[in-house]
Amino acid sequence: MIVNRPRIRALCAALILGCIAASAYAQAPEPDGGSVSRGAMPRAWRVSGPDCRGQPAFEVHRYNPDLYILRESGCSDFEKPFLYLLFGRDRAMLLDTGAGNTDVDRVVRGILDSWLERHRRESLPLIVAHTHAHPDHIAGDEQLRRLPHTTLVAPNLDAVRAFFGIARWPTQIVTFDLGARPLDIIPIPGHEASSIAIYDRVTGILFTGDTLYPGRLYVDDAPAYVDSIRRLVAFTDGKIVTEVLGNHIEETRTPYLDYPIGTVYQPDEHPLALGRAHLLELNAALAAMHGKLRRMALRDFTVWPICFARADPKSKYWMGANVTDPLEQERRIISGACGENVPPPW
Repeated sequence: MIVNRPRIRALCAALILGCIAASAYAQAPEPDGGSVSRGAMPRAWRVSGPDCRGQPAFEVHRYNPDLYILRESGCSDFEKPFLYLLFGRDRAMLLDTGAGNTDVDRVVRGILDSWLERHRRESLPLIVAHTHAHPDHIAGDEQLRRLPHTTLVAPNLDAVRAFFGIARWPTQIVTFDLGARPLDIIPIPGHEASSIAIYDRVTGILFTGDTLYPGRLYVDDAPAYVDSIRRLVAFTDGKIVTEVLGNHIEETRTPYLDYPIGTVYQPDEHPLALGRAHLLELNAALAAMHGKLRRMALRDFTVWPICFARADPKSKYWMGANVTDPLEQERRIISGACGENVPPPW
């Protein structure tokens, strides 16, 4: 076979330049903030404990005047989930409602009232949606449902599809506008069947729920999860992504080291915000597993196959009625993929 070396070199150069151009397209032309609404993350989150006396149920951080981040205290629930409240011109949206045992309705109402006062408004419709339907993110639903001018999207797949108008799940991406604040709603099943990611075009933030965050990335449906991460990579290509914000922090600042499940006091925890580079790293790790997912610790998170069917009495994998402690139930669920018996690290 005759090899045309100059042509091959030219083709390789063209491919390299194409890749560089595609990568450059995702960047801002100047270091001017990326033409998005700026905000600031806290230097650290208030730790829960070691003494829980007098600890508030939530820490509230104002990222900017139209975006608030709420973190539930570990003294209320060891999951310490994050909630996000976004304001548009015509309505607001709360992502998730926490793990319960709190006054989440009072906290959210206080932020709403403060925003209304600043804008000299009498009311603003509130949409309560969920990144997914697990108990530590929907426990405050009934409290928030009682707030005035509030619409709660039920935490199930049919309700999510109907409310956002997603006809082709999970491949269709739809836009939901809060009023001069368009949000892209991206189906990402894998961690849970109704999981969604939300891209806020105003701030450039990608909210990823429990699908990507600094901690244990629990995967219940491996094929769906792999496809969801691929779609997130494709969606974010060419877009400004200022932060990737998930729902938990379980990693320490020490690379490859997490806090054990059930930890309340995390004085040396990893920052909440990740970046698109972490999404690319996760996608590459999953691709290297060739469809057979296994537990793998990366620097800032761990891929962790699990089996939620162990919590289903109708499933052959059910853990049994004698397991009643919530922490022990979670330990059984995350002990390995369905059909496996992987010893947990505690």
